[in-house]
Amino acid sequence: MTTASACADPTMAAIGDALAEGRAGDIASARRKLLSLWSAIGVTGDPLHRCTLAHYLADLYEDPAQALAWDVRALDAADAVTEQRVQEHHAGLHIAGFYPSLHLNLADNYRRLGSFATATEHMEAAKEHLPGVPQDAYGAFLRTALEGVAEAISRRDTTRRPSAPGPTS
Repeated sequence: MTTASACADPTMAAIGDALAEGRAGDIASARRKLLSLWSAIGVTGDPLHRCTLAHYLADLYEDPAQALAWDVRALDAADAVTEQRVQEHHAGLHIAGFYPSLHLNLADNYRRLGSFATATEHMEAAKEHLPGVPQDAYGAFLRTALEGVAEAISRRDTTRRPSAPGPTS
């Protein structure tokens, strides 16, 4: 089997370029580019493209309801991604590794919207998938974020976490 790199996949490259633009501060342009890509991909397009794009697009919205809509799309798309497709994109990735972050984002959005029971359900789902996450910098970041969201849920706190990805007001 041949392993494709992100460069060999123009859609993933375009998603990455838009993500970099958003992280550099041009949120509006990044959002426009990702929304345009979403239209091109379509709701029945490549699930890896849909999952990745929706996951990153959610981070470009301050409003938790808007972010939630994209995070739900990301999770739905992840359920349609095959391990083979992920491996074709990058040999070091596994679809199981996507779920802790996807559920964390959903938990955080539901928490910000005051839906604490649903937030807790997604925290539990994130924790169930956590054993597959490596003990590296990303794993530490994810575990710290999970702890922060769990604490906020227990306090019934709906404010944005300072460490949350995305634009700030």
